[in-house]
Order: sequence, then C-alpha cells, then structure tokens
Amino acid sequence: MATLFFILISYLLGSVPFAVIVSRTMGLRDPRSYGSGNPGATNVLRSGNKIAAFFTLIGDAFKGWLAVFLAECFADFFGVGNFGLSAVALAVFIGHLYPIFLRFKGGKGVATAAGVLFAISPVVGFVVMAVWLIIAVWFRYSSLAALVSAVLAPVFYVLIFGTGPYMISAIFMAILLVYCHRGNITKLLTGKESRID
Repeated sequence: MATLFFILISYLLGSVPFAVIVSRTMGLRDPRSYGSGNPGATNVLRSGNKIAAFFTLIGDAFKGWLAVFLAECFADFFGVGNFGLSAVALAVFIGHLYPIFLRFKGGKGVATAAGVLFAISPVVGFVVMAVWLIIAVWFRYSSLAALVSAVLAPVFYVLIFGTGPYMISAIFMAILLVYCHRGNITKLLTGKESRID
C-alpha cells in the first residue's frame, strides 16, 4: 500500500505543469497555444522570454529530482523496495508526459528525466547533461541532443551500477523520450527541424 501511495504522489507531482504555471505567473500566453503546443521549457523559450523558460526548466527538473529523493528518504521506513523506487522514478516522468491536470497532454520529459537521473546518481546526471550540451552546441538541435542523451542514459547507468534498482526505469524513460520525439525525428531526417538560435 505504501508503495502505491508513493507512486501516486510521484505521478501527481510529475503532473504539475510548470510551463503553464510560470507563463501565467509572468503574464505570458499559454505555451499550448503557440509553437509546438508543448508545455515544456523549449516551447516557452519560443515566447521570447528566457527567464520564463529557465524557471520552467528548473521546475520540471526539480519535480523529477524531488520525487525520487523523497522516496529514497522514506523507503526504509515505509518498506518501499527497489521495485517501488524504480516505479516512483518512472511515475513522476509519466506524470509529466501525461499530466492529469492538463488532460493527459504534457511535455516531452527531457528536464524531468534529467531531474530523475540527478536524484538517482549525480554522476549519471552530469554525464548525460554533458552529452546533451555537446550535441546541442555542436549540431544546434535540441531534439537531437535529447534523443542522443536519452539513448545513452541507461547505458551510462548500467556501466556505473550494472543492473541496479533503477535500470528498468532508465530504460523505459529512454524509450518514452524517443517515442515523444518521433515528430522531431521525422523533421531531423527531412531537414525541417528548427535549430537552436
């Protein structure tokens, strides 16, 4: 029962739409009404407000980190095992992708996945972030950086921890991230993907 409670709370935490909250707080248009229509930091950046995009990024990453951090803090006390911890990590990520507060139409999960990875292991988090930065700076495609980072994240995790408790959630997050970027993959292949300015 405790494990289910943690999973539910993590999903609800992941469902908190920082892109919408930050935009409304700063008097900006709803990010679902322009650009890609995606309630995430990258689309908020298209509003021209870098500060709003930054706060959205931090909020989305923080909720991913917080869910895993709290679960690990109280796991022993409430008897939440390795499976439960892995499920919590995946639940907060899925909450961002399919938030109940936005009728299950959320963002693509890059920032939230990063927050989860930093909570699991700062080493894995920093390595994945470094990969994202290198790809983004070199090729100027945010989506390509996200795709490469997503695919390599579980690889880095396995190299460092082997078949640790979060391996399954790392793999599923990678699969879901690639799935959510399927439209971007098509644009990349056809040369229609927008570059980072």
